[in-house]
Amino acid sequence: MREIKHRCSYVNMKNPLYIRYHDKEWGVPEHSDRKLYELLILESFQAGLSWECILNKRANFRVAFDGFDIDKVCAYDEAKCEELQNDPGIVRNRLKIAAAVNNSIVFKEIQKEFGSFDAYIWGFTNGGIIVEDYHIRTTSPLSDTISKDLKKRGMKFVGSTIIYSYLQAIGVLNAHGKECDLCPPRAETGPGVSRL
Repeated sequence: MREIKHRCSYVNMKNPLYIRYHDKEWGVPEHSDRKLYELLILESFQAGLSWECILNKRANFRVAFDGFDIDKVCAYDEAKCEELQNDPGIVRNRLKIAAAVNNSIVFKEIQKEFGSFDAYIWGFTNGGIIVEDYHIRTTSPLSDTISKDLKKRGMKFVGSTIIYSYLQAIGVLNAHGKECDLCPPRAETGPGVSRL
């Protein structure tokens, strides 16, 4: 793997977790339902906060949420949710914790309907990656559409800004900045690659 010397300007170069996340995960096409699930739950906790804050607590989230075992999370009762609200290692927001349980149930319903959540989420681009010309934005027509559909299905804390961030995280959108070594060349074309 090539050495990365130049990264997106938002990366906190003093945070090894952030550097590793940027270099190895962010924008890499993800198709594992387990990882798609974990990232969706984490993104929902990001609402009103920075991704770096969530990233710094990800290891604690994994412990608190039983390794993001979706069947276990779906079965969380009020006592478990109260336990999570008292866990200083995660974001202790009652509504977000309740949403995580609710969204887990909806996630499973989507898996049942489409065969996998991967088929559902990547179906919006027919499996293709959208490479953005770098600019500051927080939503797009695509994130608007997916957010609206997820809300209709009953998910919470999945507004267009959260979904836009999620699509970047799982690689549906590739938004590495022009200053970054991971930014695809402007001339890059190929099956399943398009530009905004």
